[in-house]
Amino acid sequence: MVAWLERHQVPVYLGAILAGVLFGLLVPVAGPGLETAINPVLGVLLYATFLQVPARELLRSLRAGRFLGAALVVNFVAVPLVVAVMFGWLPTDPAVRIGVLLVLLTPCVDYVIVFSGLVGGSARLLAATPVLLVAQMLLLPVFLWLFLGSDLVGIVEFGPFLRAFLTLIAIPLALAWATQRWTTVTRVAGAGVVPLMIATLLTVVASQVPKLGDFGTVLGVIPFYVAFLLVMPALGLATARLFRLDTADSRAITFTGATRNSLVVLPLALALPDTLGVTAIVVVTQTLVEVLGMVVYVRLVPAVIRALWTQPNGAGG
Repeated sequence: MVAWLERHQVPVYLGAILAGVLFGLLVPVAGPGLETAINPVLGVLLYATFLQVPARELLRSLRAGRFLGAALVVNFVAVPLVVAVMFGWLPTDPAVRIGVLLVLLTPCVDYVIVFSGLVGGSARLLAATPVLLVAQMLLLPVFLWLFLGSDLVGIVEFGPFLRAFLTLIAIPLALAWATQRWTTVTRVAGAGVVPLMIATLLTVVASQVPKLGDFGTVLGVIPFYVAFLLVMPALGLATARLFRLDTADSRAITFTGATRNSLVVLPLALALPDTLGVTAIVVVTQTLVEVLGMVVYVRLVPAVIRALWTQPNGAGG
């Protein structure tokens, strides 16, 4: 069963999202209970993900200067510039703007590894995951202030950022490194990553679907998410070229630039005041658009890179 799930991850994740939508519509009373389960499920998922990153590999990734530099540039320079261009066209509703900023300014750290791996992306992306997580938690408040100004940022309490950092990053990472020598734990956790991702997607979607009272809000942000997915491959490939990365590293950079951290920032959106309740829906909508986009990426990105990288440029390091 585990092997089958790993071979069919894309359709399985789409199925989990569809199941979440149906369950949320048919059993809306379960929404609040499922919402409280998001953080625990997500914490376990990130623990299982971090468990696949030996501490020595993280140190090695820090020495892979070109790859890590490209990952940081595409996520924290190129992406904010794209968001800045979009920002003036976003709906003026503060809840919508905060939701779009939360999700687009934070790089994915979970299923990006799956999609990148499906196309032969470099394993360095997995080792760089903790670095990307820490960087986004440090930079996200700065980006929010730059885009929204002091008045709107005053609406956002940064206590949830600290709690998210501790419960979703620091604690799972520390536990993972403390238990990595237990072979059985590592093996079981590795086999459980796909089921945990299924559980996370289903829980997140089912908990938020009952809140979809205003479909106009959802429809209003979809074009921005689609535009982001259309623009980022070119910027990801350009960044990989700039850093002279090889084919595998280039595929990983393309995927990390395009995929966003909706699952991890959702708890931040849920912690906002009730007046900004639509923010969580805006974040979850990005997940739905992105997973569909990844189906196209898995087929398109390898073909484009093969056409551009007719000869390897050498290993990024």
